[in-house]
Amino acid sequence: MSFESTAATIRAWVDGWVVSRGAADPVAQPWGFTVDVGQVPHATRHVLTSDDESTVRKVAAEFAAPTVWLKVFAEPESVCEWVGPDWQVDEPGWLMTAQLRRTPAAVPDGYTLRTWERGGVTRVLVVAADGSFAARGQIALTGPTAVVDQVETAAAHRRRGLGSLVMRTLHNAAVDRGAPVGVLGGTPDGRALYESLGWRVEAPLVSLFHRAQGA
Repeated sequence: MSFESTAATIRAWVDGWVVSRGAADPVAQPWGFTVDVGQVPHATRHVLTSDDESTVRKVAAEFAAPTVWLKVFAEPESVCEWVGPDWQVDEPGWLMTAQLRRTPAAVPDGYTLRTWERGGVTRVLVVAADGSFAARGQIALTGPTAVVDQVETAAAHRRRGLGSLVMRTLHNAAVDRGAPVGVLGGTPDGRALYESLGWRVEAPLVSLFHRAQGA
């Protein structure tokens, strides 16, 4: 299975992300989707499937308020010009997809892997010998698509194969549950890992939050 368009890929990512985070169901808009997240620094996000200048400018002007975020799938330089100085860009990102396959997931010596599932979300936790946090990740299933989310490795435990262990474990869980296609929003820290495991970039992902007045 592959997506017929970037817009379809974005929709799959949104559908899985709201399951992963326990956010409200996406509300369809002429230009994309609105999602109520319900967090103090992140009340609502507007995810654009349109990437033309006039649409981005219109949405940025209409929803300019603190705790509001925009997700735009276009080149960062253009997006920053279109939204204006009141919107601040978070770290760079990319919309990525992969055909998921089962692969071995060996646990390095000195670590323990734990997994559990709740509400359609499979979570993976890796702990060190003393029980402290080493790495984590989760994956939400929506039909044949699985959305990888919140993959993180503690600084003291990087370069030990834990990110790969987490990702392979998530891949295997998705395939076992009938979801062979993956989608995620990649970060600079994670992109190289994802690409090494067969993920590919579909579009740039620009995350913006509105500055509070006087900030």
